[in-house]
Amino acid sequence: MGAAAPKVGLSRDEYLAFDRRLEIGHEYINGEIFAMSGRSFEHTAIAAAILGMLRNELTGRNCTPLTSDMRVGIPRTGRYVYPDASIVRGEPQLEDDERDTLLNPVVVVEVLSDSSEAYDRGDKFASYQTVPSLKQYVLASQKSARIEVFTRQDGGGWLLRSYEAGQRVALDAIDCQLAVDDIYQGVVYGARIAADGGKSGP
Repeated sequence: MGAAAPKVGLSRDEYLAFDRRLEIGHEYINGEIFAMSGRSFEHTAIAAAILGMLRNELTGRNCTPLTSDMRVGIPRTGRYVYPDASIVRGEPQLEDDERDTLLNPVVVVEVLSDSSEAYDRGDKFASYQTVPSLKQYVLASQKSARIEVFTRQDGGGWLLRSYEAGQRVALDAIDCQLAVDDIYQGVVYGARIAADGGKSGP
């Protein structure tokens, strides 16, 4: 999450009017807005790889992958967020006629960073859990080839499974699998380059 923008105490309507005027998205939490900060090479490459693979896997399956430009509204907590990727199955539920706020993602993807990891694992995940349509929450590390998938259980809890190089990420909510090696191919970890299966050499 980015730094707080110089506007606080905004109503939902004031926030939406403000955010729609700008090219850079802002998340909305408890009346405050937070500008989305610039993303690293690793962050952008991982998000782009996941989206590209999802697009290929989901063709003809009545599922639509969406970029980080799509705002997601969370009515029960009053938050508006910009995940790195989201997937909707079937007809999208959009908040209003502007058609820029999705209400029914079935899968949400966040690429972790030092500044956002605690938020993505904590308050943001807790807020996402109140979205009835959401079945899986995906966290992608940009420090190593590692994908974590939280899956909603029938009893209301969430089951975590982690995937590393050489494995395939199971996204049962949308009936597809993604190879971790392909997600991290060519991604840089600091001074190291992850080539050949997302593994960084000495």
